[in-house]
Amino acid sequence: MVRQADMDNTNAAAITVIEFAKSIGKHKAAVFKILKRLGIETVKEKSGAAKGQRVAYLTAEDCDRIKRYLAETESGNVAPSDQANPGGVFYLIQLEPKHDPGRFKLGFATNIEERLRSHKTAAPFSKVLKKWPCKLLWEKTAIECVSQGCERLHTEVFRADSIDEVLARCNRFFELMPPI
Repeated sequence: MVRQADMDNTNAAAITVIEFAKSIGKHKAAVFKILKRLGIETVKEKSGAAKGQRVAYLTAEDCDRIKRYLAETESGNVAPSDQANPGGVFYLIQLEPKHDPGRFKLGFATNIEERLRSHKTAAPFSKVLKKWPCKLLWEKTAIECVSQGCERLHTEVFRADSIDEVLARCNRFFELMPPI
């Protein structure tokens, strides 16, 4: 069941991980393992239905991505080396270009427009500075590489003295990576 009222930080309709797991006939632990494997982050919000406890929600896009992953892996159509490495883009988003130009977010997305739309609820003036073709497997390495010398504010949110230097590091990193 979609609980839109509980989703303060996103515009997209959402479903709890538990409800999604039931709908596809999987245990919630299995879904959480898949989330980790695919690098999908849930939105955690307090829920009246869960007596005020924080509940993990998925967007419709993430649910579709998990279903595609399961269909491909269970049918044997994906090579084992590619199962945890779906393609997408690595992005550099400047969160507050005018008020805090050095604050930025790095990450991986299979659908950058949807990802930016979800970020706009918390940072309405955010803009994608650039995106690069990327495999999910590269995301954590890219983040660690390009955020060197930056202040970590959150998991994938940083502050730098020069956003142009971060952009240059991103360009150098992806010049070294093989084409997808």
